[in-house]
Amino acid sequence: MPFVTDAPPAADDLVAAFQIDGQPVRGRIARLGGMVDDILTRHDYPQAVANLLGEACALAALVGASLKFEGRLILQAQGDGPVTYVVADYDTTGALRGYCRYDAERVAEVSGGFAAPGAKTLLGQGVFIMTVDQGPDMDRYQGVTPIEGETLALCAEHYFAQSEQVPTRVRLAVGQVQTDAEPSWRAGGLILQNVAEDDARGSTRDAWDTAQALFETLGEDELVDPRIAPERLLFRLFHEDGVRLFEPAPLRAFCRCSKDRIETVLRSFPASERAEMVEADGLIRVTCEYCSRTYEVEPDDIEA
Repeated sequence: MPFVTDAPPAADDLVAAFQIDGQPVRGRIARLGGMVDDILTRHDYPQAVANLLGEACALAALVGASLKFEGRLILQAQGDGPVTYVVADYDTTGALRGYCRYDAERVAEVSGGFAAPGAKTLLGQGVFIMTVDQGPDMDRYQGVTPIEGETLALCAEHYFAQSEQVPTRVRLAVGQVQTDAEPSWRAGGLILQNVAEDDARGSTRDAWDTAQALFETLGEDELVDPRIAPERLLFRLFHEDGVRLFEPAPLRAFCRCSKDRIETVLRSFPASERAEMVEADGLIRVTCEYCSRTYEVEPDDIEA
């Protein structure tokens, strides 16, 4: 069957929903180019840590794009491994930021084998958390599951099985592509979900089994290959039934830090602690964990 799309040609920094024609199976695809390169190169992450954060960013976009209201999806995992904390923060305008906290020596220790360390090796024993923030007037919703599986994709599948009871498959990929100038980071992801059975729809098991079999043929390299547009990749997977790709939503790297926010945080500290933060030239310097921007603050501005 022909490939049908409502989307204009686009390849990077987007997330889009799709539906397999005539089947109770739907999903979303994300392609991250320049924006994920921006996020990952703001810190001098080891390759294994950069891979983990890139996967978290792609996953946050895939899940966050399903929100039906203005808000945020905060995806995080924390454990006792070499990476103690990874977070990706997506809002429904398409803004995305991410950060990892890690022990460089421990990461080096687990990165010496033939295979790159995955989420379980890097994070160790811990929890996988998704938080939905609907704004200041609404309570946050948070789902928590143990970290299960060696990859972040498997952690997400376990989360959906336990917290949402929605049959879900996830594939994530991160890699560097050589350009004329220098290598640049790319990330991609695809999430596939089974629509629940009902009296009108009947059993959806056969359709789901077929979709999963096709999903298993998806290569991680295909998700990050800039020569393969999202619509072409979906057509490769689901051309037998046909697939409709809906209009994509753009993604961009963005950080919520500002001098006003920094000053507000500093005011929450006792004056004695703020005095200890003042450097030799009389300024307080604060560096944002997410974007690495350093703010210089006059102590008198905090007191004002």
